[in-house]
Amino acid sequence: MGRLLISAAHKSSGKTTVSIGLCAALRARGLTVQPFKKGPDYIDPMWLAQAAGRPCYNLDFYVQGREEILGEFIARSTHADLALVEGNKGLYDGLDLDGSNSNAALAKLLALPVVLVLDTTGVIRGVAPLLLGYQAFDRGVNIAGVILNKVGGSRHEAKLRAVIEHYTDIPVLGAVHHDAGLTILERHLGLIPANEEAEAQAHIQALAERIARQVDLDRLLAVAAAAPPLVAPLPARPPAASGRLRVAIARDKAFGFYYPDDLEALQAAGAELVPFDTLHDPHLPEADALFIGGGFPESFARELSANRSLRRDIRDAIEAGLPAYVECGGLMYLARSLTTDGIRHEMVGIVPGDVVMHAKPVGRGYVRLKQTAASPWARGPQDLPEIWAHEFHYSSLENLPAGLTYAYEVKRGHGIDGRHDGFVYKNLLASYTHLRGTRRFDWPARFMEWVRRCQAHPSPRRLSAP
Repeated sequence: MGRLLISAAHKSSGKTTVSIGLCAALRARGLTVQPFKKGPDYIDPMWLAQAAGRPCYNLDFYVQGREEILGEFIARSTHADLALVEGNKGLYDGLDLDGSNSNAALAKLLALPVVLVLDTTGVIRGVAPLLLGYQAFDRGVNIAGVILNKVGGSRHEAKLRAVIEHYTDIPVLGAVHHDAGLTILERHLGLIPANEEAEAQAHIQALAERIARQVDLDRLLAVAAAAPPLVAPLPARPPAASGRLRVAIARDKAFGFYYPDDLEALQAAGAELVPFDTLHDPHLPEADALFIGGGFPESFARELSANRSLRRDIRDAIEAGLPAYVECGGLMYLARSLTTDGIRHEMVGIVPGDVVMHAKPVGRGYVRLKQTAASPWARGPQDLPEIWAHEFHYSSLENLPAGLTYAYEVKRGHGIDGRHDGFVYKNLLASYTHLRGTRRFDWPARFMEWVRRCQAHPSPRRLSAP
């Protein structure tokens, strides 16, 4: 198995579009490409997964231990010709001063050759000290190649190649010329999700053709193949649960933020995932539980509001005690209303608050949560492990009454009100936090255990009233 890390000197260098193009171009050659994304992210992995034709998995030091990352990486890559990891931010960027959770740290843990994507806008000779500095900063990182991006033309490319060849020993693997038509549009959390992009596959195909022409794919594959062997115990997979329970899951343009390994873990824990479309389906499918992940409900607020019958079904089902878990976009959908661009739209009405969109992020980044005694997924009164997760939201929940019940105290992050997250009502848990199923906190298994407990005790205790 060949492998490499696509990184950059700084964010917005174009590494995501290059990574998407590489996945698609190599797939077109008949290779099996397994994509990964460092850190918490939903949108880039959607594009990478569509380009590679395989689920994209996240590798995240904050929520996973080093051994867990290594084991999962090997297990997911076993039958691939190439494992391609897209970094986040710059190569040496990370939370800690020592760089222990940086892209460089991931490259060293997984022995990944690094290919730097450099934004060459307005620079020629300056690429040399930048590359030399990146090499010298940590000799344990193997910077095995560079792809020049946003190149101004053939003369610009020739000068850049001459400078790099003269001053460094880093091979230039390609030069991608600037083309505004190939830029994927961005929203406040990053790229527009692939599930919203009407012409996503055509866009990916255009990127693949451009990358195939302007990147030496054979040299890139040689760099990847030179990575040393990795050895680690494969992660233990829990035995599949007996007895299937139907979990209705919102999968549409408004809600698409799901980690594929979390969905796999839900299925292993006994879930039969039953997708439904919040924009078009008039009724909630018959189910034993409900799960609505994140997304951009504000972009589809009018359509969500117009689907009154589905909103009524969801409200009635939760009032009747249906076990439900919603996060971020799902929380917004279950609120009383959602106001965006000055227009108020009626939502489901179970969460007793009104969602308001803001120009700047309200909560963005990693969170740390302390569970309260009201946490519905606890396996016992002493089973309240701390939760490490993340949040990304430009909205806030306004006009909340006092005395609500919350599953979490926020130790880092914002959550619902800066101090609490995880609104609890009957058998509903609704939070801004995005959970990730890991060894630290296997939420899919806990969720399915909770659904079974709810079935065994169908009369839920009323915890707080909207």
